[in-house]
Amino acid sequence: MAILKTTGLRGKVNELLLHRSAENEITSEPVDSAAVSFAGFDGESHSGLTRESCVRVKGQYPPGTIIRNTRQISIVSEEELQIVAGLLEIPAVEPAWLGANLCVTGVPDFTSLPPSTRLIFEGGVSLVVDMENEPCVHPAKVIDRHYPQRGKYFVKHATGRRGVTAWVEREGRLSQGEEMAVHIPAIRAYRHAL
Repeated sequence: MAILKTTGLRGKVNELLLHRSAENEITSEPVDSAAVSFAGFDGESHSGLTRESCVRVKGQYPPGTIIRNTRQISIVSEEELQIVAGLLEIPAVEPAWLGANLCVTGVPDFTSLPPSTRLIFEGGVSLVVDMENEPCVHPAKVIDRHYPQRGKYFVKHATGRRGVTAWVEREGRLSQGEEMAVHIPAIRAYRHAL
């Protein structure tokens, strides 16, 4: 049974950030706008047409195998970060603490967007959702620097609310405050899934 495509769903870029720090530092830094190429955000540490395989594709490829980079851009939701902050009993979880590139607002249950959803921005940039960005311990360490002993609960409370990763389908320039249209593909449940 197919689920029909959602039309008319719109969101907005609340914050645009780039990760240019050392590999062991997850935080990203806010910018007003950025060039977007087929490799991702120009000069951003997660950009590139390819990447080395990691634990997220463990069992599919030997470690270090060069694969297509479908994790060029990390996107989180303002509304979901507010929920996580409430569960952590802290005032806020900043998108920069998660190494996010985009923080969007206005899309309900953002992390639940299915793979192949297109986010088409008013300036022309188009991003394709790859998959949910599962929470890890790195943001927990940053949260602990701001709110000691709260980060240890991050993975538990951010599961299903950590956002998604995406890759670039159409190049251009992206700016803070831009609106985006959300195009969800028709989806069928695979009846043989375990």
